[in-house]
Amino acid sequence: MYILINSFFSDIISKYSDNEILKTDYWQEIEKSYSQKSRKYHNLIHLENMILELENVKDEISDYDSLLFSIFYHDIIYKATSKDNEEKSAEKAKIKLEKLNVPQEKITRIYNQILATKSHKKSEDSDINFLLDADLAILGQDWKIYENYTQQIRKEYSIYPDFMYKPGRKKILTHFLEFEEIFKTDYFKGKYEEKARENIQRELVII
Repeated sequence: MYILINSFFSDIISKYSDNEILKTDYWQEIEKSYSQKSRKYHNLIHLENMILELENVKDEISDYDSLLFSIFYHDIIYKATSKDNEEKSAEKAKIKLEKLNVPQEKITRIYNQILATKSHKKSEDSDINFLLDADLAILGQDWKIYENYTQQIRKEYSIYPDFMYKPGRKKILTHFLEFEEIFKTDYFKGKYEEKARENIQRELVII
């Protein structure tokens, strides 16, 4: 299972280390973190879908290696009750990549990319925009897929009763609609913007 995403991780980490034990340990940590029972959406499938989305535009990305590391680590810390998941995930990535002797310039870039997934604001850095768009690609899928995603998110936040969850969810959805553009790159905007807005508005009616 997850042969494809494991292959991507193995390829990227092999550029910085030939230590097979270390590579196995790093992958096992990622697999364990993203396979927690509480993760119904923010799991390995989410990572794989992000990578598959970006494979279509990899020629437009200036530092694809860094972006791949950001994908693998952007949700490595994820708790529904926490408000600093992105900060903790970025810090975890920094510590791990320093041990791999990844150049500091790349580590800083990855750190900032992960932090950007907190606010999803458009960046002057096009690589960040591609990362954010891949992260939100689920919003522009066909309704059945989108609906399944909303159910998965609800399960991740099952600790909260409806009277707490629904206002929070509505706030997030409204926040996305208030963006001049949900998707920051021309590619993803053309592919998903219209459908994403349609899906979000439909969810707001029924939530």
